[in-house]
Amino acid sequence: MNLDWASGEIVGILTFLLPGFIAAEIFHSLTSHPKPSVFDRIVWALIFTLISQVIAEFAVVLISSETGPGKAMPATAVVVAVVLGLCASVISNTDILHRFLRWLRVTKETSYPSEWYSTFARHGENNYIVLHMQGERRLYGFAEEWPSDPKDGHFRIAEAEWLTADGGRVQLDNVVAILIPVAEVTMIEFLPVTAGSVKETK
Repeated sequence: MNLDWASGEIVGILTFLLPGFIAAEIFHSLTSHPKPSVFDRIVWALIFTLISQVIAEFAVVLISSETGPGKAMPATAVVVAVVLGLCASVISNTDILHRFLRWLRVTKETSYPSEWYSTFARHGENNYIVLHMQGERRLYGFAEEWPSDPKDGHFRIAEAEWLTADGGRVQLDNVVAILIPVAEVTMIEFLPVTAGSVKETK
């Protein structure tokens, strides 16, 4: 009997925490924030669980006053957790909340996980870049993809050209894109498309 009671309690606790773990997993899989430790994951799960359960309670009351919370709550909480995880990801990836808080002068921080990610989020999609690489090499082009971690991954550069010391350019004929290890890069310049872009200078 004791074992049955303990098993039932464990199942009940896991069922209660399941929405929080679902929301937290969605958030961390759709953002570039570092994976938290086990303790931090539990804290995140508890926070998301609390929010999910509160919203689910209101949803159940609004949808039907005849359906008991015991029947509707688990499924409703899971649905709410999925939506909550997606919404939290959008807020983090677009900097909406912190942008508003900066406007209120509450903080100067962003919702992005690092200055590296923040810079590429603001300038990476609409600008050409110059990668300063080891050995004083410089590669010019349009960044189609870049690593979330400044210590690991590759840049995928389209319309790539090597820049020479005298200001010339060496085009890479018949090359659609080139991968550059981030470990080889020492500095990055961001150039507006309207100033010195490949299309305008050709």
